Amino acid sequence: MNDQTLRLGREKRYLVLLGVICLALIGGALYMQVVLNEAPCPLCILQRYAFLLIAVFAFAGAAMPGRRSLSVFEALVVVSALGGIIAAGRHAYILANPMESCGIDVLQPIVDGLPLATLLPSVFSVQGFCSTPYPPVLGLSLAQWALVAFVLTAVLVPLGIYRNRQHRLS
Repeated sequence: MNDQTLRLGREKRYLVLLGVICLALIGGALYMQVVLNEAPCPLCILQRYAFLLIAVFAFAGAAMPGRRSLSVFEALVVVSALGGIIAAGRHAYILANPMESCGIDVLQPIVDGLPLATLLPSVFSVQGFCSTPYPPVLGLSLAQWALVAFVLTAVLVPLGIYRNRQHRLS
């Protein structure tokens, strides 16, 4: 095996790990919804979609044979993370400013009209308000933790690609 093959293999393993982490985060959200009775708001559901898209694109990228197709899926991972940053950032802002609204009247029909809300309504349908404060986890709200995860994904995936694919000059 040459050095490039080893590097791409490492990149694909990181993508698989990212996909597993995203699915675990969705699982944690479902645990909090079902067991702890924390109803998801429209922005929570949009964050679930972002995590799901990151996982799907990460797994698809890991399955790609070449560098070019892998790069396309890695770009889709970053775009999904950017969408997650918008949703989680807005959610964190609303939690910090309770007089604001997430626009449940506007967002709920849109989010509930997405295909997965019809297929899996218990997972992807709106049931709560964005301004509902739930107990923090290690000092941060769930929206803040999601924002951290999305920012890390949006920064570390391109950084990992750059670092993994640069040519050594030695």
